[in-house]
Amino acid sequence: MKAARIHAFGGPEVLMYEDVPDPAPGPGQVVIKTYAIGVNPYEAYQRGGNYGPMEFPKVLGADASGEISALGEGVTRFSVGDRVYTVGSLSGAYAELILADAATQVYPLPPNILAAKGAALNVPYGTSYYGLFLRAQARPGETVLVHGASGGVGIAAVQWALSRGLTVIGTAGTPEGVTLVEEQGAHLVLNHKEDGYLDRVTEFTGGSGVNIVLEMLANVNLGKDLKVLSKRGRVVVIGSRGPVEIDPRDTMGRDASILGMSLSNASPEEVKAIHAAIYAGLQNDTLRPIIGSEIPLSEAARAHREIMESSAYGKIILVP
Repeated sequence: MKAARIHAFGGPEVLMYEDVPDPAPGPGQVVIKTYAIGVNPYEAYQRGGNYGPMEFPKVLGADASGEISALGEGVTRFSVGDRVYTVGSLSGAYAELILADAATQVYPLPPNILAAKGAALNVPYGTSYYGLFLRAQARPGETVLVHGASGGVGIAAVQWALSRGLTVIGTAGTPEGVTLVEEQGAHLVLNHKEDGYLDRVTEFTGGSGVNIVLEMLANVNLGKDLKVLSKRGRVVVIGSRGPVEIDPRDTMGRDASILGMSLSNASPEEVKAIHAAIYAGLQNDTLRPIIGSEIPLSEAARAHREIMESSAYGKIILVP
């Protein structure tokens, strides 16, 4: 089979499209024929060596959709031909075939969902659910600012929030991104590259501020987020690319909280709940993954360059 893998840390150019052995399932494992592969910023950081040592060569990636092509001994949850999506794998997702643990890394894909959209589920919808409901403890009637709403995680957050009765303010960095977030139903959408855009958040909330901020680029925005929070407001740091300086007094007067998060910290029970909610949301059409671009697996390096651009638009996927 073909796969995109790295033999050393470095820039996007270290992703090599090459032949690798086909995986064979052991007990409790399945092999998935890949239809689409989700690209996440985490993988770009991992490729660059930000998350410590790894064994090379390494096939990156966690999110994919496809169909079961082989079953290991003892697997009864799935049958050959079942349409599924992954929440991690044993062999890496940037490949034509994926080896995965049937009990913990594979979930059924609802019949009404296109295969390409199945690759946009785990990290975007899992991360946004974990941040919004399990870390921030969002409640119906609250107001959330999704700071960076036009990317995969941001769009997912907007959809989750609207489905649970929250008022949603979203930001994007391009006119196309603003339109995309508006089309999802956000109550107010702002271009975060415009001067003074956060003044409109204050106006929109009547000066009371937002209850929750989901922050995709904390090294740029965290200090500004704190100034538009309500009393007992919460900022959930979903993404950051470096250090940031804040004024702690902006938290003190509001009894505000800054909450870090990583989807990898979710407990098995929380992961189960997240994917039950995803399945239900897909079935009732409150969750609608948006594919921004489809790139051949052979051009994985291009996908990594695009995922780190500041003006996100939907989800980038690789197609084998």
